[in-house]
Amino acid sequence: MKALILDEIGRLEYRDVHTPTPGRGEVLVKVKACGICGSDIPRAYRDGAHNMPLIIGHEFSGCVEAVGEGVSGEWTRKRVGVFPLIPCRKCGPCRAGRYELCRNYDYLGSRRNGGFAEYVTVPEWNLIALPEGVSYEAAAMTEPMAVARHAMTRVRPAGTIVVCGLGTIGTFLVMLLLDAGFENILAIGNKEFQRHTMHELGVPEQDYCDSSAQSPYDFIMDRTGGEGAATVFECVGSNEVASLAVNSAAPSGAVCFVGNPHSDMKFEKDVYWKILRNQLTISGTWNSSYLGDENEDDWKYVLRRLATGNINPERLITRRYDLENIHKGFELMRDKTEDYIKVMAVL
Repeated sequence: MKALILDEIGRLEYRDVHTPTPGRGEVLVKVKACGICGSDIPRAYRDGAHNMPLIIGHEFSGCVEAVGEGVSGEWTRKRVGVFPLIPCRKCGPCRAGRYELCRNYDYLGSRRNGGFAEYVTVPEWNLIALPEGVSYEAAAMTEPMAVARHAMTRVRPAGTIVVCGLGTIGTFLVMLLLDAGFENILAIGNKEFQRHTMHELGVPEQDYCDSSAQSPYDFIMDRTGGEGAATVFECVGSNEVASLAVNSAAPSGAVCFVGNPHSDMKFEKDVYWKILRNQLTISGTWNSSYLGDENEDDWKYVLRRLATGNINPERLITRRYDLENIHKGFELMRDKTEDYIKVMAVL
């Protein structure tokens, strides 16, 4: 089969590799769509993966081609999404069903081969059948959408809600908040195309702030009458925006840190005082909840909302490539040669 291989830091190569065989408890998935996550860029060009050479890619969907020993043949030909985290099932969080907090997890696309390939083996437990009407492209975005939904569950949004940072997760967060019926959402971005995206999603023009043209703190204070926002999501992962999130939160407000940090994170003393004196609730979020059964979790929530047709994440795909040329999408995101939200390989 063909696959995109990360041989070493900075070296991605499209080539023939052996088609994997599903082991006990696994299936072979024929990949139909795989998105590039923002975390794939430092993985490919700066930090490397846990094991190399490796087929990266953890945002993917496909069709079950074959099943291994112990797996029901009913999965064959089923359209599926894939939860990429493979929990150990032994640590404290796993025993409590908090698999996203597993202490000894494996991970498709960063620790074992992932989705930028024609085929990939996946544990049966990590499969989720796609509802009718949910496309492979939408299903490949279930992972980042579930991450955004998980952030919503961490703080119970209320009052005026601020989303700082409109990359993929921040944009999906706005989409899901609007879909859930929340109003008074202030979106903080720094690019003109983000303004257009927010408008298309339903954010009024007056509720978008271009931080490259005006102070986002002044904007938030003006829009909240000087009170600050009841809920703030930090979706950038920088010191500047983390401080903005704390400073712009209302007394007794909640701040949820969502963005992966770009460097060491530090609070100045005056910012830290704001946490204490305003009695803020500070939370962090990582990954998403997935239970592998019929109980409600972030993945089932997102797929249920997709099945209604009320949300359309495909509109956020800015570039599509075939597998042979997906390296161009990596270079686009690395060099920021054009605006993008989601870049995807379609097989």
